[in-house]
Amino acid sequence: MSTVIERSTRAHLSVSGVHVALGGRPVLTDVHLTVSAGDRLGVVGENGRGKTTLLRVLAGALPPDAGSVRRAGTIGVADQEIPVPADRTVGDLVDVELAGIRALLARFDAAVADLAEGKPGAEQAYADALAAAEAVDAWGADRRVEVSLAALDAVGDRARRLDTLSVGQRYRVRLACLLGARHDLLLLDEPTNHLDAAGLDHLTARLREHPGGVVLVSHDRALLADVVTEVLDLDPTSDGRPRTYAGGYAGYREGNRAEHERWEAEHREQQRERRRLSDELSAAQNRLSTGWRPDKGTGKHTRASRAPALVRAVHRRRAALEAHAVTAPEPRQRFAAPQLPALPGGTLLDAAEVTVRGRLERPQTLALGSADRLVVTGPNGSGKSSLLAVLAGRLEPTTGRVHRARSARVGLLAQESPPPTRRRAVDLYDAAIGRLVSAGRLAEDEVVPLGSLGLLTSRDTHRPVAELSVGQQRRLDLALLLAARPHVVLLDEPTNHLSISLVDELTESVRATAAAVVIATHDRQLLRDTGDWPRRAL
Repeated sequence: MSTVIERSTRAHLSVSGVHVALGGRPVLTDVHLTVSAGDRLGVVGENGRGKTTLLRVLAGALPPDAGSVRRAGTIGVADQEIPVPADRTVGDLVDVELAGIRALLARFDAAVADLAEGKPGAEQAYADALAAAEAVDAWGADRRVEVSLAALDAVGDRARRLDTLSVGQRYRVRLACLLGARHDLLLLDEPTNHLDAAGLDHLTARLREHPGGVVLVSHDRALLADVVTEVLDLDPTSDGRPRTYAGGYAGYREGNRAEHERWEAEHREQQRERRRLSDELSAAQNRLSTGWRPDKGTGKHTRASRAPALVRAVHRRRAALEAHAVTAPEPRQRFAAPQLPALPGGTLLDAAEVTVRGRLERPQTLALGSADRLVVTGPNGSGKSSLLAVLAGRLEPTTGRVHRARSARVGLLAQESPPPTRRRAVDLYDAAIGRLVSAGRLAEDEVVPLGSLGLLTSRDTHRPVAELSVGQQRRLDLALLLAARPHVVLLDEPTNHLSISLVDELTESVRATAAAVVIATHDRQLLRDTGDWPRRAL
């Protein structure tokens, strides 16, 4: 979508005290931020913390329950999901994003005509129209879009209908349009999910040179490190307010660690003080209870009057402490992957000369045994997803064959989640596991509850899947894969939509598992983290 507001010479976005609740649950609390020309703000946080909600508020698509949002300049928005109206084409999407540019050029043409006719004030109108068009290089907009379409490996045929394109192709077309339009403000939600290595390099370069402001929600650690100047962290803090860290992504990592350590230290100190006051209160109460039986030679009146005063003093101090209580740092959900089994006895999966017409043209041969590792790389369209789908048995090869050991369980995490349903996440999970048990594919003692995986909170497991964020739905997909205890794990762009901390934990888990693992990815940090694994370049 594109929101056009009065253009200013400097892009500006200001948020003050924004609160948003969805379904009675607080999602954003007291958010403050400012983005001007040249600023590139990264937004991070666990899945479900409100990152996408914040972008909708910034774009004007969702009014906040409290607080204010002020915008100046044109805004271009790249959502995670793109609605596809019937009969809309690539050209239509280009025209939507370049509508502001087209308006500037129309204004310039009108000013030229007025100048030729000698109308009063035409000279000033012409100068203003020329300056506005030159400020955004309006005559080069279509060329910039074409360059980005090519660099992102997006469909350049403007007559092509959007509903004939894959999710990734549509996303790349829209991203190319946004990069070419030179909006004053860019709001990008997980822009790297459908990009290959060349596309990532192009996006990084365009964002670094963007003259306006950028707000970037991303799990891509390399992109954050290369691009952002500040980071807004939506994860819990000691006072419940989001934190903004200067110094780019490195400054965020260092500042967040120090903040959490201070929070924990402050909480420990308060716990010690509370224990001390409790001990003093107990001692004073004991003195009060024995105050009417003074030791021989002790003044009864003095003992009886002092003890109640001590109790009142300790109560006052304890009340003051409670009034300024520091809550314990909220334990972050920690991923607890079930142990995936090895299956001794040779080859688990064997593919020989497999191809898929129009999708995987070069024949592929591979064999996997327990604990084998493989990273599949290649540009968009080279057939990485098709190869994994063939290995998983979800796609029949055009030529070649695939043999899977009879007792081998093969699991695939696809790039995109299935269409969400109104069923609760826990019901969907339990039904899927029940089918595996009934079919004899999973033993009763191998079943793990959804809540034990550390992927969704108890509250979220009981919500309809359609009400979960894209990242939370992705977590459910991962839970379903791992709960089936596969002997062969196939991960297609596993970092898509997942939080940074979960990606780190997942990487550690797959490096240690006894199962065979195949990963198809463009994520630069994940490629570095698996740098010692064999590669298959398509």
